[in-house]
Amino acid sequence: MRKGLVITFAVLFCICLHHSTVAAIITNPFSLAQEDEKVPISGVLRSILEQQEVDAAIAKYRELKQNEAGRYDFSENQLNSVGYFLLGRGRLDEAVKIFELNIDAFPDACNPYDSLAEAYLHKGDMARSKEFYKKALSINPEYDASIAGLNKIYVIEHYDKREFRVPMRDGKTLFTQVYSPKERSERYPFLIFRTPYKVAPYGEEQMDYRNVLGPSMLFTKSGYIFVYQDVRGKFMSEGEYVDVRPHIPDKKTPADIDESSDTYDTVEWLVNNIQNNNGKAGIYGTSYPGFYSVMGIIEGHPALVAASPRAPVADWFIGDDFHRNGAFYFLQAVNFFRTTGAPRPGLIKDWPPRLLAYPTSFLYKFFLDIGPISNVNARYFKQKSVMWNEMMEHGTYDDFWQARNPLPYLKDIKAAVLMVGGWYDAEDLYGPLKTYEAIEHDNPGIENYLVFGPWYHGSWGGTEDDVVNGIRHNAGSTAEYFRESVEFPFFEHHLKGKGEHELPEALIYETGSNTWRQYDHWPPKNVDARELYFQAGESLSFAKPTKSGDGAFDEYLSDPAKPVPYRGEIVGEWSYGFMHSDQRFASTRPDVLVYETEVLEEDITIAGPVTAELFVSTTGTDADWMVKIIDVYPGDAPDPIPNPEFVRMGDYQMLVRGEIFRGKYRNSFSKPEPFVPGEITKVSYEIDDINHTFLKGHRIMVQVQSSCFPLFDRNPQTFVDIYSATEKDFQKAVHRVHRSAEHPSHLKISVIRR
Repeated sequence: MRKGLVITFAVLFCICLHHSTVAAIITNPFSLAQEDEKVPISGVLRSILEQQEVDAAIAKYRELKQNEAGRYDFSENQLNSVGYFLLGRGRLDEAVKIFELNIDAFPDACNPYDSLAEAYLHKGDMARSKEFYKKALSINPEYDASIAGLNKIYVIEHYDKREFRVPMRDGKTLFTQVYSPKERSERYPFLIFRTPYKVAPYGEEQMDYRNVLGPSMLFTKSGYIFVYQDVRGKFMSEGEYVDVRPHIPDKKTPADIDESSDTYDTVEWLVNNIQNNNGKAGIYGTSYPGFYSVMGIIEGHPALVAASPRAPVADWFIGDDFHRNGAFYFLQAVNFFRTTGAPRPGLIKDWPPRLLAYPTSFLYKFFLDIGPISNVNARYFKQKSVMWNEMMEHGTYDDFWQARNPLPYLKDIKAAVLMVGGWYDAEDLYGPLKTYEAIEHDNPGIENYLVFGPWYHGSWGGTEDDVVNGIRHNAGSTAEYFRESVEFPFFEHHLKGKGEHELPEALIYETGSNTWRQYDHWPPKNVDARELYFQAGESLSFAKPTKSGDGAFDEYLSDPAKPVPYRGEIVGEWSYGFMHSDQRFASTRPDVLVYETEVLEEDITIAGPVTAELFVSTTGTDADWMVKIIDVYPGDAPDPIPNPEFVRMGDYQMLVRGEIFRGKYRNSFSKPEPFVPGEITKVSYEIDDINHTFLKGHRIMVQVQSSCFPLFDRNPQTFVDIYSATEKDFQKAVHRVHRSAEHPSHLKISVIRR
């Protein structure tokens, strides 16, 4: 039938064409496409340049453009690629000529001017480089490459770069770059960034300088001694690398090292060996570097007086990066360790080859075809990733995981702390909240601030943070506000004694209303405790159910072979956008329960953590339970303007927060327990904080499901060690969520009093 449809379409298509064209298509079905294709002129010119100098290539270019313009592709990017071909071979003067030729051909395009500016930068001609970067920006003031180019020139002109091997107490050395201001009229503090992701560019030549020093150009222009360091065992640093290296609180010998001691030894060396410093140091970093920032203030050096961990890792089993309440964060883990898990052959300056290249952008099918998690090693990683292997061996919250949790050691902190997180952070939302909480609890009286914005993982350092899934939140650039009014004044005050930063205890962005709020405590105290109960007819209300008996429940068939996708569209390798994505696709599935309030008659702001208190039963012996809190827009909500992603806002279901829980850990993450089939069981767990206003005219929705794939691995729904499970362990199961007076499934929320 399908073949017949194709033939019928081909016949109808041919009827619409002239008979000679039909004959050509029959002879060569690709002839129409080939007729429009042009030969890239870049290939012709590069062939000439392999044997001759640039003038011969330019002459050939002009000849072909005059005589055979219809045959060759003379687009702007063609000459540009030839210029970079020459740049890469050190033929700088010839590259300049090619870029100048491109400008003659495309005088109104910014890219040729930017490329010519880069060529002059390679030649060391800063004046000409600035001239052409500025010309590019006169055409497009937001052209990132030219902005970065001018920034790099500023760094080259104002800083000296040196590279060192800083000795640690056990004799190993850590590769460290130091950028010192050329202006020596004052003493400067250190600003330290430690990373496992390489401190490239390596080298002390001008082209090996960074474009920006510190968190932003504000710091670059203010003047600091900037320090970049490969952590122990990574890239150019000596020693053995250990993921989230456990802290050693009672060090007895120089061999007892951890990230705290490495940071201490680094600061000690810097203070004593780098000239013109003022004896003060700060540390900052996002994600893994955020973890190193946290570890640096534990038993911190006296000179380390300020720290800003952004989205720091806290606990890789409970809430960050690779697990959520014991459920394996499958897509993120594979995506991360296929790159970072590749073994290092020695001291290196670039990443080793990846352990896995995705063969398709349809990752739902790719990960489903993997089958049980053990097949990742069998087919792709081949036991090469140390941390992956260890995760597969530690399926409960045992000593291995507990030792990697820094929260118990956050005592006697001396440094001022600016903790930063983003409400849409798909990797480390738990970390900054719990790290702030631990510091606050165990260090009364210190300066410990919390900032949360409407940000993805690290987007407080970006520029396009005012659009969320195509929806503009109309608050301007929250990231720019943070950098200028929060982050920069914080470090200026603590490291240079300049100004007052005047920060509130908690500066928290309120999504929904799109407003910054200031609190003197987080979670806020001016709240009313409320409960949202699941009701019959897919209803959600503040009234407790009154119906008694075991008949008050909703059920669904959970099939591991057909898990609920984490997004409704194909997004490729990894997508942060699911943290606030449209959930209309999920609400139509039979294996997703939906509960929804009536239209709200007034605004309701929920702030702080949410507790899901579920009463469930299953025909299996294990199950995952995922609760999603959703803001439902009115049916007549207008579409955004502009609307490049064609978002339709009528009854839009925006995810506010979603959290999964692996049911076997309901009583202990260390000692899992099976479900008794058919027995009503309480599953209660905390959902990460929110600060969201559900506006008048909107609805609050809760969805409950048991899979979210391939973001999370599939629960076999039998009580087994999932990391060694086989295909036969995966079974269908019927799950019930109970909502009777005796077993009232609900959410515990905190509603702001205003």
